[in-house]
Amino acid sequence: MSPEKVVVVGASGFGRECLDVLEAMVAAGVPIEVAGVVDDGPSPLNLERLAVRGIPYLGTVGEWLAGRGAPRRYVLGIGHPEVRRRLVDRLSGAGAQPFTAVHPNATFGARVEVGEGVVVCAGAAVSTNVRLGRHVHINPNATIGHDAVLADFVSVNPGAVVSGEVVVGDRTLVGASATILQGLTVGAGAVVGAGAVVTRDVRQSVVVKGVPAR
Repeated sequence: MSPEKVVVVGASGFGRECLDVLEAMVAAGVPIEVAGVVDDGPSPLNLERLAVRGIPYLGTVGEWLAGRGAPRRYVLGIGHPEVRRRLVDRLSGAGAQPFTAVHPNATFGARVEVGEGVVVCAGAAVSTNVRLGRHVHINPNATIGHDAVLADFVSVNPGAVVSGEVVVGDRTLVGASATILQGLTVGAGAVVGAGAVVTRDVRQSVVVKGVPAR
């Protein structure tokens, strides 16, 4: 059987981290092939970075979607949750299908539900009875505690800790090395700043930062 071809949408930092995840999956024997990267406005530096590692740049998203016979499975290498959500609407309308990418060095407990298009990077730890919604991004070395629920398009940045029984609303960004304490709720569209410690519930669309987060 021929390997399934997967396209990464986004040539910037997280897009290339998605390439790392896919390449690790290939090395572990998963029957996929990285077809290339699409991006509507890649910088010359990022194009150079792709070329150095031998990854084809396939053009803009529109050019890719218009191409006959082009692979239709994709991973969203876009860190911003709301941008990710808008792109999914566009891609779904054109018939493209999300691919779920999980690094072989990530760990999972029992009874974890993983939505379509999720990306889990190296060193991430997802505990038992966790639910990850569609297109959730779990960055390197992040931890998701037991019984946590992450709604669609949540981003958990490197080293962040989402403790047990936490509920995180859709399109929320949890910054690098931030911690959300046990049993709290973070509303949709919120931003938890890097290094923050969340000790009480966060309303939707609110930005919090600091220790304790305010």
